[in-house]
Amino acid sequence: NVTGTLHMGHAFNQTIMDALTRYHRMRGFNTLWLPGTDHAGIATQIVVERQLEAQGESRRDLGRAAFNEKVWTWKEQSGSTITRQMRRLGDSCDWEREYFTMDSKLSKVVTETFVRLFEQGLIYRGKRLVNWDPVLQSAVSDLEVESEEEDGRIWEILYPFADGPVGELKGLTVATTRPETLLGDTAVAVNPEDERYRDLVGKQLVLPLCGRTIPVIADDYVDREFGTGCVKITPAHDFNDYAVGQRHDLPQINVLTLDAKINENGPGTYRGLDRYDARKRIVADLDAQGLLVAAKPHKMMVPRCARTGAAVEPMLTDQWFVAMSKPAPADAVNPGKSIAEVALDVVARGDVKFVPENWVNTYNQWLTNIQDWCISRQLWWGHQIPAWYDAEGRVYVARTEEEARAQAGGAAVTRDEDVLDTWFSSALVCHSTLGWPDPQGDDAPAFDLYLPSTVLVTGFDIIFFWVARMIMMT
Repeated sequence: NVTGTLHMGHAFNQTIMDALTRYHRMRGFNTLWLPGTDHAGIATQIVVERQLEAQGESRRDLGRAAFNEKVWTWKEQSGSTITRQMRRLGDSCDWEREYFTMDSKLSKVVTETFVRLFEQGLIYRGKRLVNWDPVLQSAVSDLEVESEEEDGRIWEILYPFADGPVGELKGLTVATTRPETLLGDTAVAVNPEDERYRDLVGKQLVLPLCGRTIPVIADDYVDREFGTGCVKITPAHDFNDYAVGQRHDLPQINVLTLDAKINENGPGTYRGLDRYDARKRIVADLDAQGLLVAAKPHKMMVPRCARTGAAVEPMLTDQWFVAMSKPAPADAVNPGKSIAEVALDVVARGDVKFVPENWVNTYNQWLTNIQDWCISRQLWWGHQIPAWYDAEGRVYVARTEEEARAQAGGAAVTRDEDVLDTWFSSALVCHSTLGWPDPQGDDAPAFDLYLPSTVLVTGFDIIFFWVARMIMMT
């Protein structure tokens, strides 16, 4: 990363790489140790934002263009520390080829890849649940979320039956660690094999504090041995609930703003309150109405963004995705096969070997259950997504604004403000640094070296290489 500095792990790792490179070079092999830095979208933006805060400024005050100028200035002054350290170590890299992932040459490759995958139907825009950092105000990947055990509370809440008590049962009691999300509940689920509630499936409940009625549904997701065996379902604010909602065609009601305050979908009493302030008010109101059954101390895992420390919210937002399980079209390199299938095949054939071999099971399990990859980030530093919108909101993906306007019939278009996940461009380095899509001259033989028949793998980076190679070599 351009924000990085060498530590002992780097020194150890690079000593091995240097020894291997020199050894094979002296044996007459055509070797290339290619140095470069990643623009590290989130990390770099945070570094520069903190510098601005220390000066009493903010990126919002500067505007996007001026802020990115500040980042480039920082990069030239402080962002080359790690490569200067590599030089001092004596790393025998090909320094004439040194790259930075925001260089214009590499940016062109990123745009080309995005457009091609979009044209093949393997990139799309949609509204789905993502990890949302309300401080950074951007989607973040699973790898940037760290769950920590913290002391919390669990609240048991009564949801009354809409048509009155059923025998001695006034309603169903659910347990939650996030009572503020009940404002977006659209069902209460029970296990279909749970005899206690089997006859109640289909009945309507009154959602506390909201007055809406929601159904009782049956779903295997519910563990009948845990708690009361009843689970509140909030499809717009929980990943498991989202899946349940998809299976039962439940409404998705988002009750939080992007900075984690109650929005217009919540009752007026709570609108504008921060999520934690709203929690206190909601618990107090539930207690006042006799609907708070119990409140107990509870150890819980809280997902936090590793970059900001903020508690991450599952948030329903419009994002760009790479389709991981969708079959490629007939004109693709691997027609009829998805990105995940291609990556699984190269390991099954033995083209890629894992050392130690037991990691194959982890790899296969991960790719078999993989979700579509969210590649958009609501940042200013990074590769801006090559998509434009007309006044009606229609999207045009193109290599340039001129192409987008032509697609729009000459109408004015506005570019998407989001940038790409840093890994989207980093995954392309093996191509973008060596001449793809037009290898020529000295780049051509070096490029061929990156298409081996057998590769020894000690980590997951090889996945990105094979995905890029199999999908894009058209």
